[in-house]
Amino acid sequence: MPSDRPPQSALELQTCARHLMQRPLTCKEHDPELFRLIRRHESELDRWLTQRLGYRLHVNADTARLFKDGFVAERRPLRTPSGRPFHPLEYTLLALVLGSTVAGPAVISLRDLVERVRSAAVEADITLEDSPTMRRALVCVLQWMIELGLASELYQHVDAYAGDETADAVLKIRPERIALLPLSALVGAESPQDLLARAERRGTSRQWMRCRLVEDPVLYRADLSDAEWSELRRRLGEEEDLLEEMLGLTLEARAEGIAAIDPSGVLAETRFPAGGTVCHAALLLIGRLSALPARAADWKDVVDVIGELAETHSRGWAGDLVESPDRLARRVMDLMLDLRLAAWISRHEPAQQTGQVGSETQLPDAALAEPRVFRLLPAAGRFLPGADIEANTTQLQASLL
Repeated sequence: MPSDRPPQSALELQTCARHLMQRPLTCKEHDPELFRLIRRHESELDRWLTQRLGYRLHVNADTARLFKDGFVAERRPLRTPSGRPFHPLEYTLLALVLGSTVAGPAVISLRDLVERVRSAAVEADITLEDSPTMRRALVCVLQWMIELGLASELYQHVDAYAGDETADAVLKIRPERIALLPLSALVGAESPQDLLARAERRGTSRQWMRCRLVEDPVLYRADLSDAEWSELRRRLGEEEDLLEEMLGLTLEARAEGIAAIDPSGVLAETRFPAGGTVCHAALLLIGRLSALPARAADWKDVVDVIGELAETHSRGWAGDLVESPDRLARRVMDLMLDLRLAAWISRHEPAQQTGQVGSETQLPDAALAEPRVFRLLPAAGRFLPGADIEANTTQLQASLL
C-alpha cells in the first residue's frame, strides 16, 4: 500500500519514476539534477518498480537503466530525432551498429564504423546496398544513438555522411551503456515469437495488469479474461492509489474498460487532443464515424471523409497533407490506432473486440486483404463533440516502453 512520507520526498520520488517510465535509459549529462535525485532515491525507486510492476532498475555513476518487461505494447516504435517511426532498414542497421560497438572501441571513426557494420552484415547474411538510402538510414540510427547518450561526436558531424559517402567523423562510443540495452527476454530467444512470449509475463496477473494500465492508453474489457477483469475491478481502488502515488495517474473505469489518465499531460508520449493537422483531423473523424450506424467505415470511405475535411479546412491545415488525403488518412488512422481509439476489425467481428494492424504503410493493404472496417472503440467517446473533457488538457497516458 502507499506509504506516508514527507511531501518533498514523495514529489521527488514521483518525478523520478515518471521520468524513468518515459526514458528507461537516463544519462547524467542530460539532466544532472534529476539524475542526482534518482541516485538519492535509488533504493525506494527500485522497490516501487520491482514490487509493483516487476521491472528492474540499474543505476551506476552516470547511467540509470529501467528494464521494463511484463507487457509488450503493440504499436510503440523507436523514433528518429524528428519523431518519425523507424523503418525496417533503420532497425536492421541499429542492430548491426550496436553489435559492432558493444565491445568497443571507445573512439572510432565513422569510416571504420561503416566497415564494421558491413562486415557484421555479411556475417549475418544481410545485403546492404551502398546507396543514399542506406547512408541516410545509418545517419538516423547514429543520431538516435547520440540523442540517447550511447555515442557522441568528437570531430565533425555524422549528418554529412547522408549526402557525401566520403564524409568522415570521429565518434566516442559508450559500450557499457550499449550493453545495458537488451532485455533479459532476448537471451535464448530463437525467434521473434519466442522473444515476445518471453517478454510478456501474463502469468503474474496483478503486475501484468498494472503494466497494461501504465504502458497502454486504455485497457479494454476484451483484453482480459473474466477472472482478470473481476480481480482488477475488485482491487481498483488499491490500484489507483498505487499508480497515483507512483506516477500521478488516475483511473477512469467504465463497463467497456479502464483508462489511465495523466491530468498534467506530462507523462503522455502522444498528447491528444493537441494542435496540428493530424490531431484536428482525428477529432473530426471521430465525430463523423460516431454518426454512422456501426461507428465504422472501410478504408475508401475514411479517405473520402478525410478528403472532404481537408477541403473544408485547407487554409488552416498543412498544405502537403491537404494535397494528399490518402497520406493524411494513414497518419490519422495511425494516431487513433496508437491511442486505441479505433481498430481495424472484421465486418463480422463484434464491436467489443479490439483488433490492430501494423505500421502506417500497411494500413490500406491490411484493410483490403479481407472485409475489414475502421471502427471507433469506446475510449473515443470522451472526444466526441460535446463530451465532458477539460479543453485539451487531459491526456490519455501513453508512456515509453
